[in-house]
Amino acid sequence: MEDELKKVMVVLAHPDDPEFFCGGTVARWVAEGKEIVYVLATRGDKGSDDPAMTPERLAELREMEQRAAAAVLGVREVIFMGYRDGELMPDLRLRRDITRLIRQVRPDVVITCDPTTRYFGSGYINHPDHRAIGDATLDAVFPSARDRLAFIELWRDEGLEPHKVRQVYISGSLEPNEKVDITDYIEKKIAALREHKSQIKDPEGLAERIRERSSQSEDGAKPPYVEEFRRIVLS
Repeated sequence: MEDELKKVMVVLAHPDDPEFFCGGTVARWVAEGKEIVYVLATRGDKGSDDPAMTPERLAELREMEQRAAAAVLGVREVIFMGYRDGELMPDLRLRRDITRLIRQVRPDVVITCDPTTRYFGSGYINHPDHRAIGDATLDAVFPSARDRLAFIELWRDEGLEPHKVRQVYISGSLEPNEKVDITDYIEKKIAALREHKSQIKDPEGLAERIRERSSQSEDGAKPPYVEEFRRIVLS
Protein backbone atom coordinates (compact mmCIF):
# COMPACT_ATOMS: atom_id res chain seq x y z
CA MET A 1 0.00 0.00 0.00
CA GLU A 2 1.30 3.42 -0.94
CA ASP A 3 2.91 5.39 1.88
CA GLU A 4 0.56 8.33 1.52
CA LEU A 5 -2.48 6.19 2.38
CA LYS A 6 -2.41 6.77 6.12
CA LYS A 7 -5.89 6.06 7.49
CA VAL A 8 -7.76 2.76 7.19
CA MET A 9 -11.35 2.07 8.21
CA VAL A 10 -12.31 -1.58 8.71
CA VAL A 11 -16.08 -2.01 8.34
CA LEU A 12 -17.31 -5.48 9.27
CA ALA A 13 -20.28 -7.15 10.90
CA HIS A 14 -19.22 -8.82 14.16
CA PRO A 15 -16.59 -8.82 16.89
CA ASP A 16 -13.78 -11.17 15.75
CA ASP A 17 -14.44 -10.48 12.04
CA PRO A 18 -11.47 -8.06 11.77
CA GLU A 19 -9.07 -10.59 13.24
CA PHE A 20 -10.31 -13.45 11.04
CA PHE A 21 -10.61 -11.47 7.81
CA CYS A 22 -7.65 -9.11 8.00
CA GLY A 23 -5.86 -9.34 11.36
CA GLY A 24 -2.42 -9.88 9.88
CA THR A 25 -2.84 -7.03 7.42
CA VAL A 26 -4.00 -4.74 10.21
CA ALA A 27 -0.97 -5.68 12.33
CA ARG A 28 1.36 -5.03 9.41
CA TRP A 29 -0.19 -1.68 8.55
CA VAL A 30 -0.10 -0.52 12.17
CA ALA A 31 3.60 -1.39 12.24
CA GLU A 32 4.04 0.65 9.06
CA GLY A 33 2.48 3.69 10.73
CA LYS A 34 -1.09 3.50 9.44
CA GLU A 35 -3.98 4.57 11.64
CA ILE A 36 -6.67 1.89 11.80
CA VAL A 37 -10.28 2.44 12.91
CA TYR A 38 -12.60 -0.51 13.44
CA VAL A 39 -16.32 -0.18 12.74
CA LEU A 40 -18.45 -3.16 13.79
CA ALA A 41 -22.10 -3.11 12.79
CA THR A 42 -23.15 -5.42 15.64
CA ARG A 43 -21.93 -6.40 19.09
CA GLY A 44 -22.28 -10.11 18.28
CA ASP A 45 -25.26 -10.74 20.55
CA LYS A 46 -26.31 -14.05 18.93
CA GLY A 47 -23.06 -16.02 18.76
CA SER A 48 -23.44 -18.50 21.63
CA ASP A 49 -24.77 -22.03 22.14
CA ASP A 50 -24.85 -21.61 25.94
CA PRO A 51 -28.50 -21.92 27.07
CA ALA A 52 -27.76 -19.72 30.09
CA MET A 53 -26.34 -16.87 28.00
CA THR A 54 -28.41 -13.77 27.29
CA PRO A 55 -28.00 -11.47 24.29
CA GLU A 56 -27.24 -8.52 26.59
CA ARG A 57 -24.50 -10.33 28.51
CA LEU A 58 -23.02 -11.79 25.34
CA ALA A 59 -22.91 -8.38 23.67
CA GLU A 60 -21.02 -6.90 26.63
CA LEU A 61 -18.59 -9.83 26.68
CA ARG A 62 -17.91 -9.73 22.96
CA GLU A 63 -17.42 -5.98 22.96
CA MET A 64 -14.77 -6.36 25.67
CA GLU A 65 -13.12 -9.18 23.72
CA GLN A 66 -13.06 -7.10 20.55
CA ARG A 67 -11.47 -4.13 22.28
CA ALA A 68 -8.83 -6.42 23.78
CA ALA A 69 -8.12 -8.02 20.39
CA ALA A 70 -7.85 -4.61 18.74
CA ALA A 71 -5.35 -3.53 21.38
CA VAL A 72 -3.17 -6.58 20.61
CA LEU A 73 -2.94 -5.40 16.99
CA GLY A 74 -2.39 -1.75 17.92
CA VAL A 75 -5.86 -0.50 16.92
CA ARG A 76 -6.89 2.33 19.23
CA GLU A 77 -10.43 3.11 18.09
CA VAL A 78 -13.31 0.65 17.89
CA ILE A 79 -16.80 1.88 16.96
CA PHE A 80 -19.90 -0.28 17.50
CA MET A 81 -22.90 0.74 15.44
CA GLY A 82 -25.40 -1.13 17.60
CA TYR A 83 -27.30 -3.16 15.03
CA ARG A 84 -28.64 -6.58 16.05
CA ASP A 85 -26.52 -9.58 15.20
CA GLY A 86 -28.03 -11.73 12.48
CA GLU A 87 -30.43 -9.04 11.32
CA LEU A 88 -28.31 -6.78 9.12
CA MET A 89 -29.93 -5.63 5.91
CA PRO A 90 -28.15 -3.64 3.18
CA ASP A 91 -30.83 -0.97 3.30
CA LEU A 92 -30.68 2.83 3.17
CA ARG A 93 -30.50 3.17 6.95
CA LEU A 94 -27.34 1.06 7.20
CA ARG A 95 -25.83 2.73 4.13
CA ARG A 96 -26.51 6.20 5.57
CA ASP A 97 -24.96 5.26 8.93
CA ILE A 98 -21.81 3.97 7.22
CA THR A 99 -21.71 7.03 4.98
CA ARG A 100 -21.84 9.21 8.09
CA LEU A 101 -18.90 7.35 9.63
CA ILE A 102 -16.85 7.53 6.41
CA ARG A 103 -17.35 11.29 6.32
CA GLN A 104 -16.43 11.56 10.00
CA VAL A 105 -13.36 9.28 9.94
CA ARG A 106 -12.30 10.26 6.37
CA PRO A 107 -10.28 7.11 5.59
CA ASP A 108 -7.98 6.67 2.64
CA VAL A 109 -8.71 2.94 2.57
CA VAL A 110 -11.76 0.90 3.54
CA ILE A 111 -11.68 -2.84 4.26
CA THR A 112 -14.95 -4.77 4.12
CA CYS A 113 -16.44 -8.13 3.03
CA ASP A 114 -17.32 -9.40 -0.41
CA PRO A 115 -21.13 -9.27 -0.66
CA THR A 116 -21.16 -11.62 -3.64
CA THR A 117 -19.66 -14.58 -1.77
CA ARG A 118 -22.52 -16.81 -0.57
CA TYR A 119 -20.41 -19.84 0.30
CA PHE A 120 -16.81 -21.07 0.42
CA GLY A 121 -16.20 -24.46 -1.16
CA SER A 122 -18.54 -27.22 -0.01
CA GLY A 123 -18.31 -26.70 3.74
CA TYR A 124 -19.18 -23.13 4.71
CA ILE A 125 -22.11 -20.79 4.03
CA ASN A 126 -21.14 -17.15 4.33
CA HIS A 127 -22.99 -15.36 7.13
CA PRO A 128 -25.75 -13.08 5.79
CA ASP A 129 -24.44 -10.24 7.97
CA HIS A 130 -21.10 -10.47 6.16
CA ARG A 131 -22.81 -10.03 2.82
CA ALA A 132 -25.05 -7.25 4.09
CA ILE A 133 -22.22 -5.17 5.57
CA GLY A 134 -20.18 -5.58 2.39
CA ASP A 135 -23.06 -4.46 0.21
CA ALA A 136 -23.91 -1.43 2.33
CA THR A 137 -20.26 -0.42 2.78
CA LEU A 138 -19.44 -0.54 -0.92
CA ASP A 139 -22.53 1.53 -1.69
CA ALA A 140 -21.56 4.00 1.04
CA VAL A 141 -18.02 4.32 -0.36
CA PHE A 142 -19.41 4.89 -3.85
CA PRO A 143 -21.33 6.96 -4.45
CA SER A 144 -22.87 8.07 -1.13
CA ALA A 145 -19.83 9.30 0.82
CA ARG A 146 -18.51 11.07 -2.27
CA ASP A 147 -21.63 12.90 -3.41
CA ARG A 148 -22.70 16.02 -1.54
CA LEU A 149 -26.38 15.59 -2.35
CA ALA A 150 -26.49 11.92 -1.30
CA PHE A 151 -28.11 11.80 2.15
CA ILE A 152 -28.14 15.58 1.97
CA GLU A 153 -29.02 15.82 5.66
CA LEU A 154 -25.51 14.66 6.56
CA TRP A 155 -24.07 17.75 4.88
CA ARG A 156 -26.92 20.19 5.45
CA ASP A 157 -27.77 19.34 9.07
CA GLU A 158 -24.64 17.65 10.45
CA GLY A 159 -21.95 19.59 8.60
CA LEU A 160 -20.29 16.43 7.21
CA GLU A 161 -18.42 17.21 4.03
CA PRO A 162 -18.24 14.59 1.26
CA HIS A 163 -15.25 12.28 1.30
CA LYS A 164 -13.66 10.19 -1.43
CA VAL A 165 -12.17 6.86 -0.37
CA ARG A 166 -9.16 6.06 -2.51
CA GLN A 167 -8.92 2.30 -2.20
CA VAL A 168 -11.10 -0.59 -1.06
CA TYR A 169 -9.80 -3.95 0.12
CA ILE A 170 -12.53 -6.61 -0.09
CA SER A 171 -11.98 -9.67 2.08
CA GLY A 172 -13.49 -13.08 1.47
CA SER A 173 -13.45 -12.64 -2.30
CA LEU A 174 -13.42 -15.67 -4.56
CA GLU A 175 -11.53 -13.53 -7.09
CA PRO A 176 -8.73 -11.84 -5.13
CA ASN A 177 -6.16 -9.73 -6.93
CA GLU A 178 -4.03 -8.61 -3.98
CA LYS A 179 -1.94 -10.61 -1.51
CA VAL A 180 -0.61 -9.01 1.66
CA ASP A 181 2.41 -10.78 3.12
CA ILE A 182 1.71 -11.26 6.84
CA THR A 183 4.56 -13.66 7.56
CA ASP A 184 5.97 -11.39 10.28
CA TYR A 185 2.51 -10.83 11.79
CA ILE A 186 0.80 -14.23 11.70
CA GLU A 187 1.45 -14.85 15.39
CA LYS A 188 0.08 -11.42 16.31
CA LYS A 189 -3.07 -12.23 14.33
CA ILE A 190 -3.39 -15.48 16.28
CA ALA A 191 -2.75 -13.71 19.58
CA ALA A 192 -5.53 -11.24 18.79
CA LEU A 193 -7.92 -14.07 17.94
CA ARG A 194 -7.18 -15.70 21.29
CA GLU A 195 -8.89 -12.73 22.95
CA HIS A 196 -12.21 -13.92 21.52
CA LYS A 197 -12.58 -16.56 24.21
CA SER A 198 -16.37 -16.77 23.99
CA GLN A 199 -16.11 -17.80 20.34
CA ILE A 200 -13.00 -19.95 20.12
CA LYS A 201 -13.26 -23.29 21.90
CA ASP A 202 -10.00 -24.78 20.58
CA PRO A 203 -7.47 -21.95 20.23
CA GLU A 204 -4.54 -24.25 19.51
CA GLY A 205 -6.42 -26.05 16.76
CA LEU A 206 -7.51 -22.74 15.27
CA ALA A 207 -3.95 -21.45 15.34
CA GLU A 208 -2.72 -24.43 13.35
CA ARG A 209 -5.53 -24.13 10.83
CA ILE A 210 -4.75 -20.44 10.30
CA ARG A 211 -1.08 -21.18 9.77
CA GLU A 212 -1.92 -23.87 7.23
CA ARG A 213 -4.62 -21.86 5.44
CA SER A 214 -2.49 -18.72 5.21
CA SER A 215 0.39 -20.63 3.59
CA GLN A 216 0.27 -20.77 -0.18
CA SER A 217 2.89 -21.73 -2.69
CA GLU A 218 2.87 -22.59 -6.37
CA ASP A 219 6.47 -23.74 -6.69
CA GLY A 220 6.87 -26.01 -3.66
CA ALA A 221 9.09 -23.54 -1.79
CA LYS A 222 8.29 -22.56 1.77
CA PRO A 223 5.59 -19.96 1.21
CA PRO A 224 4.90 -16.72 3.02
CA TYR A 225 1.75 -16.29 5.04
CA VAL A 226 -0.70 -14.10 3.15
CA GLU A 227 -4.13 -12.53 3.40
CA GLU A 228 -5.96 -12.05 0.12
CA PHE A 229 -8.26 -9.29 -1.02
CA ARG A 230 -10.04 -7.90 -4.03
CA ARG A 231 -8.42 -4.46 -4.25
CA ILE A 232 -10.24 -1.63 -5.97
CA VAL A 233 -8.43 1.63 -6.75
CA LEU A 234 -10.91 4.45 -7.20
CA SER A 235 -10.01 7.16 -9.70
